[in-house]
Amino acid sequence: MTLTFYIARRFMQMFGLVFGVFMAILLLIDVIDQLRKSGVSLGGALYLSLLNVPESLYQILPLIMILSAIALFLGLARSSELVVVRAAGRSGLHFLLAPVVMALLIGAVAVAVFNPLVAATSKAYERVAERRGQDSAVLSLSKDGFWMRQGGEAGQSVIKAERSDPSGTTLQVVTVISFDPQGMPFERIEAASAELLPGEWLLHGAKRWSLVDPNPEQTAKMAGSDIHLPTDLTIDRLRQGFGAPSAVAFWALPSYINALERAGFSARNYRVWMQMELALPVLLAAMVLIAAGFTMRHARFGKTGQMVLLALLGGFLIFFLRNFAQVLGQNGQIPIFFAAWSPPIAATFLALGLLLHLEDG
Repeated sequence: MTLTFYIARRFMQMFGLVFGVFMAILLLIDVIDQLRKSGVSLGGALYLSLLNVPESLYQILPLIMILSAIALFLGLARSSELVVVRAAGRSGLHFLLAPVVMALLIGAVAVAVFNPLVAATSKAYERVAERRGQDSAVLSLSKDGFWMRQGGEAGQSVIKAERSDPSGTTLQVVTVISFDPQGMPFERIEAASAELLPGEWLLHGAKRWSLVDPNPEQTAKMAGSDIHLPTDLTIDRLRQGFGAPSAVAFWALPSYINALERAGFSARNYRVWMQMELALPVLLAAMVLIAAGFTMRHARFGKTGQMVLLALLGGFLIFFLRNFAQVLGQNGQIPIFFAAWSPPIAATFLALGLLLHLEDG
């Protein structure tokens, strides 16, 4: 038990060191980038970087894990601690129990704690970026449907719809409130449906109210034909309007998915992301096993550089396959569960097969 706690402590120290190094590097790069493109002060650039860097760290967490495991096993091999452990009658698989368990715990904490933190910082960064931009389109969900905002030279318009088709280009039960450049509402339109065309919304069965009249209801009238409402929205911007799935905290994903589906949008991207988050602890444990399969050997065997390179290539390969499977799952070419769970499970079994082949204890 003492040996298990010792290995677990060494692993956590190494993981903290590698994580800190990557955080410092990414923070430095991002601060320089913010100073270059945003023209803010050093303090403002540091603030923006602190909001932006957590998302990058979270994305490369599997690579940080395999680097930490490689550094741990190389350090234990150089100090001959691996030889002492084997001489004490501990097998290699028993020795790996502590780092694998710690990797699973790190993955669980990352999903439960770090993921909501990343979502919060990403949203804060987007709000700051939005204040710097102009005429941005914002979409949000509510119990009654969804809302979107579009901007232009004539002012902004807020559009509410109860539901949509999966592509988001045909809306049902639509309400449009238009604002002048000074931010005052001047018109309200209610329509049975709205269709997104290049450069405009085509409103069917619409009724208009002039909000500048003393009695808008008295002057309201049904439109004799379809209404053409100018817009700068496109299909791509509309689909991206809800943001990346990573911008939604893990604990809020189920309700967010239900709200998307009630509004008529496809929530497949968010379902894939949720399953991938659930599979993250298994992926991190697989990274530890991959590193062990190539580097948990005595330093006197030689070829240490080649083994480290093979371990890194194996980790990058699994990382690439995971991202590739995510794209296939989001496009509907493979099932969601298969897209999220097959890379980490396959990596785990392949690494265990390599360890059983090399392990003689």
